[in-house]
Amino acid sequence: MRFCSLGSGSAGNATLVEAASGSTCTRVLVDCGFSLRELDRRLARLGLTSAELDAVFITHEHSDHVGCAATLAQKHQVPVWTSHGTWQALGEPQMGGQLHWARDGDAIVVGDLQLMPYTVPHDAREPLQLSFTDGAAKLGILTDAGSITPHLLAHLQGCGALLLECNHDPEMLQRSRYPAFLKARIAGRHGHLANATAAAILQASAHAALKHVVAAHLSEQNNTPAHAAEALAGALGCTTEDIVVARQDLGFEWLTA
Repeated sequence: MRFCSLGSGSAGNATLVEAASGSTCTRVLVDCGFSLRELDRRLARLGLTSAELDAVFITHEHSDHVGCAATLAQKHQVPVWTSHGTWQALGEPQMGGQLHWARDGDAIVVGDLQLMPYTVPHDAREPLQLSFTDGAAKLGILTDAGSITPHLLAHLQGCGALLLECNHDPEMLQRSRYPAFLKARIAGRHGHLANATAAAILQASAHAALKHVVAAHLSEQNNTPAHAAEALAGALGCTTEDIVVARQDLGFEWLTA
């Protein structure tokens, strides 16, 4: 099982997870926060097109995560998994018969991959994050959460790779030109993860077999790659070179879970 990012940040998010078994290959996209044209442009860097996706999982209704999901489902008959609350918050869009419900704790099987959704504290209708397994390895994904819960920590145990939101540095956020209400929303319990909070989650989830850690969903105004990498490296006791930082423009290259 391997994974990469097509882009990560407030301008659009998409993470591709792939598993191969014999002659089969399964590809699931977590969020598709771009136009279909832009999604295909980014997939082309990998030698792929959106028509080759086996499923899309939408974590919540915010535009930088939903993007072209409905268009993708209708044009290429790609199944879309999301929560009922997310679908309602989007205005109950038509998905060309490709809509499937995701629920906390209910496993989803797509080809060679099993997805396990779990709830997180975020200011959305029914947000879900998820872990993946191909039966041999486990990948944990956590973005768009405002605080730590025992439930999310339980779902991130035993992962060979972790992709964690490092949205902001609190001091940079408070010094920013953002209005007070937006600062409060981002820093709140249902907002976005600060670097130190992500580091605490990593410290609680780390184990000897953890191979890759990715800092994702960084704010371009309220964080830096150096701040995020330093926080996560500190939690692991490693160097910042051991931390991968996802970029808004290029995401990151394939990593093996």
